[in-house]
Amino acid sequence: MLKHAETLLLENGLITLEDDYSKVAEERFKKFFSNYKVAVGSTGNLGLSIGIMAAALGFKVDVHMSHDAKEWKKKILRDRDVNVIEYREDYSKAVEEGRKKAAAEKNTYFIDDENSRDLFLGYSVAALRLKDQLTELGIEVNKENPLFVYLPCGVGGAPGGISFGLKTIFKDDVYCYFVEPTHSPCMLLGLVTQKFSAIHVRDFGLDNITEADGLAVGSPSKLVAEIANILIDGIYTIEDEELFKLLALLKDSENIKVEPSAAASLKGPLLVNSRANAIHISWATGGIFIPEEIYREMYMRGKSYLKDVY
Repeated sequence: MLKHAETLLLENGLITLEDDYSKVAEERFKKFFSNYKVAVGSTGNLGLSIGIMAAALGFKVDVHMSHDAKEWKKKILRDRDVNVIEYREDYSKAVEEGRKKAAAEKNTYFIDDENSRDLFLGYSVAALRLKDQLTELGIEVNKENPLFVYLPCGVGGAPGGISFGLKTIFKDDVYCYFVEPTHSPCMLLGLVTQKFSAIHVRDFGLDNITEADGLAVGSPSKLVAEIANILIDGIYTIEDEELFKLLALLKDSENIKVEPSAAASLKGPLLVNSRANAIHISWATGGIFIPEEIYREMYMRGKSYLKDVY
């Protein structure tokens, strides 16, 4: 999103690479961006982030959302004058229709989570920031202190890009694992069958219905699946009930608020066979925007499931 905005400004001579980019918040730039539209297909957080950023800069915005997307996310976008287009079908259909509509419109740029190299490399920048954070904490990653990272996976763009960045920086000293809902394990099936994006979870009798809305994807990204095939170290799946248990446990133990999709990463350290001095990072992908009353329902649901365990 920000790269596209920068490209437009550079091409029109409105900024140089040496400028202070904070001036892009000025009204004259919003007026310029209002001549352009940004579009994206999403089940949740990508649409949320692109919609919020693009609208703040002054772009017109279309977010194509599948039936899996939560109502509160749609409301956040509509409250910012984002045009939310809903589909009865799943993520793949929302992306397909969004891509077609954007191609037919003048001055419209489609942010493609399935095929965009720019977006993939944008995600990979997170690895550079993580390296700095670990350095600040005095944590050194090496052969004796390997890093294990657990990443929720939908279509694959974010975990794929992050894993690419991590492997580039830490090389053989980092192990990356994707996690998917049991009803939507599209990346797992694409890699196991070696058909990559040419599968849908429905081909295997799965319904692609999960409370982890950001992970409710039937077919993986072709770009990411082929890279993940040689890049990642494993994939595990998780039931929806466990997502709510982990969400509640994290709130009780660390007072951290996450949504079910993000909670999926918390089980990873229990599943891998690692040495005692390994470093484990569960990649929490979202949750701060959840309305309090909805989060409370999620939390209580998790607590009720935990009662059955203890």
